[in-house]
Amino acid sequence: MTHELTYLGWTLALIQILLPAFLRTGETGLSYNAGPRDLPPPKPPGLLAGRLIRAQSNLLETLPLFIAAILIAHVAQLDNSRTYWGAMLYFWARVIYLPLYAFGIPYLRTAAWGVSLIGLIMVLTAIL
Repeated sequence: MTHELTYLGWTLALIQILLPAFLRTGETGLSYNAGPRDLPPPKPPGLLAGRLIRAQSNLLETLPLFIAAILIAHVAQLDNSRTYWGAMLYFWARVIYLPLYAFGIPYLRTAAWGVSLIGLIMVLTAIL
């Protein structure tokens, strides 16, 4: 397996799905989250849950592109230094981004997002 596929496999998507879900269950109760959620939640997300929900939404904006780019690069056998460094930058920047967002640290969070975008662009340009 290539390094790029390894980075893809280790993306934090599952963690970023579970963290806000657990926090919201703690805030709204199991019966609300287990139900059909036809009514609005009994209370808005707390500070940390809200940040994690927004971080999750942010990940889901770029993750499909990252998945597609890595899989296209793999199928086309383009595992080269650009795809490697791009995948590595995307992955580690996203790892750093999550706690920065959770703790509400501005500017560094934006910088981490920018680095992840640079990594994504590196992989995308390698397959063009």
